[in-house]
Amino acid sequence: MTVPDKWVIIKVDDSLYKVFATWYGGYLSSDRWRMNSGIVSVEEDDDFYYFEGNSKSIYKCNKKSYGTSFWTYGILNGIIEDTKNELGDEITILDENTNFKELIN
Repeated sequence: MTVPDKWVIIKVDDSLYKVFATWYGGYLSSDRWRMNSGIVSVEEDDDFYYFEGNSKSIYKCNKKSYGTSFWTYGILNGIIEDTKNELGDEITILDENTNFKELIN
């Protein structure tokens, strides 16, 4: 199970949702990021969402940690622009008040 420090959900075109996750670096390392293969199911408890991807990986995302770091926000915006320019796909970052359980289930 993967537990990011920060996370957002992105929507690709009309039907594909992905987790874009950020982990903070530290004194000896920099921030890092990962995007999952696409969300296939969503579970939740009081504090966390559990997003399962196509590859069966699970992202355990704290409900109070929605967002990105400054650096990974720049990375994500680059991905959005590159995808739009090269493939014509529209990617949007969903609002943190989205009911994520209703996206897939």
